[in-house]
Amino acid sequence: MSDRVRIIEMGPRDGLQNEKSAISVEARIAFVQALVAAGLTTVEVGAFVSPKAIPQMASSDAVLRGVSHVKGAEFHVLVPNEKGYDAARAAGAKVVSVFAAASEGFSRANINCSVAESIERFKPVLARAKADGVKVRGYISCVLGCPFDGEIKPKAVADLAKTLWDLGCYEISLGDTIGVGTPGKAKAMLRAVSANIPVASLAMHFHDTYGQALANLYVGMEEGVRVIDSAAGGLGGCPYAPGATGNVATEDVVYMLEGMGIRTGIDMERLLAATNEISRLLGRPPVSRVATALNAKKKRASL
Repeated sequence: MSDRVRIIEMGPRDGLQNEKSAISVEARIAFVQALVAAGLTTVEVGAFVSPKAIPQMASSDAVLRGVSHVKGAEFHVLVPNEKGYDAARAAGAKVVSVFAAASEGFSRANINCSVAESIERFKPVLARAKADGVKVRGYISCVLGCPFDGEIKPKAVADLAKTLWDLGCYEISLGDTIGVGTPGKAKAMLRAVSANIPVASLAMHFHDTYGQALANLYVGMEEGVRVIDSAAGGLGGCPYAPGATGNVATEDVVYMLEGMGIRTGIDMERLLAATNEISRLLGRPPVSRVATALNAKKKRASL
């Protein structure tokens, strides 16, 4: 448990895309820069999807170009198909992410096609990315439960993960999209997936709807996973799951890891400042327990 954990910051994409308030390009760029300054060197900054479907991600090309000068950081963008890939490459993307769901119900609700059809859409993206020297990360949604299909069998997740791995994804991010997982189920799912894919190439993307994300992450770390997706301030949610909260808060993850003696390289003060600023723009306080506690401590100290 003492080795380093890599944190992938999701706030500017997975977090903001579910917020009701649209954030300006300038503010999104400043948010990314603040996160990098805090030590988060891998950040997903946008999604090349239809602005009609997800208006919050409009102008992701401008955001990616706006942070291209930042040194020492890797920026990821989400692409749903070849059209998205073309736009991402034109904006200078060097790492892209594709996404599929472990459940048919979520796949049809989210991208209006079956799981098998979604894979067919990604095949040309992965082939072109390989030819272009672009890395591709694969996301799997609803690995621990679906708002439409209910419980998801670990084998379904493992089979889909193996498909994405065989197609060329360098890393598979396993998403508890609606945050219903518990430690035992997370362990069973991770063991099923790691039977086919090296554990070093897996990432955990756990939302915190039922307050289980940190416990699930701990179990995953016991299984050997060392990559965690998180969102500053706990930003985000799921439009198909009423009440679903965002990704586990980066502050909470950092606090837990550092308390365990695991280095993250994250400056908590700078991370808190970035979280507070984006929360101010959204007009609500962060849902992160650690951010809430630290803000209260600062407020008392200033009285």
